[in-house]
Amino acid sequence: MVEYRYLGRSALKVSPLNLGTMMFGGPTPDDVAFRIIDKAREQGINFIDTADVYHNGKSEEVVGRGIKATRDHWVLATKFVNSHTKGPNLGGHSRKWVIETVENSLRRLNTDYIDILYFHRAVFDAPLEEPVRAIADLIRAGKLRYFGVSNFRGWRIAEVAQLADQLGIDRPIASQPLYNIVNRTAEAEQLPAAHHYGLGVVSYSPLARGVLTAKYQPGEQPAADTRAGRGDKRILETEWRPESVEIAQKVAAHAAKKGISAADFALAWVLNNQLVTAAITGPRTEAHWDSYVRALDIRLDAEDEALVDSLVTTGHPSTPGFNDPSHPVEGRVPRHAAPAPQPGAAVRAVA
Repeated sequence: MVEYRYLGRSALKVSPLNLGTMMFGGPTPDDVAFRIIDKAREQGINFIDTADVYHNGKSEEVVGRGIKATRDHWVLATKFVNSHTKGPNLGGHSRKWVIETVENSLRRLNTDYIDILYFHRAVFDAPLEEPVRAIADLIRAGKLRYFGVSNFRGWRIAEVAQLADQLGIDRPIASQPLYNIVNRTAEAEQLPAAHHYGLGVVSYSPLARGVLTAKYQPGEQPAADTRAGRGDKRILETEWRPESVEIAQKVAAHAAKKGISAADFALAWVLNNQLVTAAITGPRTEAHWDSYVRALDIRLDAEDEALVDSLVTTGHPSTPGFNDPSHPVEGRVPRHAAPAPQPGAAVRAVA
């Protein structure tokens, strides 16, 4: 039996596993995607996540077809901000784009309403009030039920909550941060801020894009059929780090003593945090999904928590100095910055 959890301070109940569909409409064949959706529903999972940009909208199309017959069972979430086409207003925070992208998502999902619309990421130089007002109008029009944020730092979570209060609408109900054993940075600000302002946490990449399955061996080339082996851009610029690969092997050795896999342990560890409502798992195959569901039956203890703390310090990533280039740090803006010297240019010596 799935133990459903309230999402933040809302009255909406969701399963602790969220079926992520980034692979649908792409590497996962449609028939396999439909089987995974049906199996997840039969297992009691009621939370499904997609985005307007996953495979140029094809993920939304597959999800729409897969849940059509049981639409009301599902808490359906999608996202906006990013764009797969070029243009000054094809993406971002404008009212124009918010309304346009929601209309497009409704069409692709073949539904009359979206349960949760997430900001996919922050746009540093754009105002937040305009999209929150547009979302409020869409909620009043019945096209959205709730909204949330993804990849927002703590102060932005606070700002959106305050804007909602000022506009007289309900606050966002969910925050979607990156969170796993080898990247615990969300513990420093994002998770406490979400808890304080009443947002449930729906974390993504609990297996660190596959690194925490322990399928990668330290010092060895990744297998050709893995994300790293295929040269996937996001894993290579984020989770593909020697420190994380080594930690995954230590996690696997500890998990083996408990009779479970490294992936089982890593996912159960995320769900063992009381500040986390649900974790997004993105299966490519039916076997992947079957392995994720096992984590719901695993209970960790103080020894397990201590093991992880010994490998990665609370609130930190595995690798000192790591920053995700897609979500850069904003706190350094040089007042004066001389242009970089051109290649081959002479540099004047200073006595």
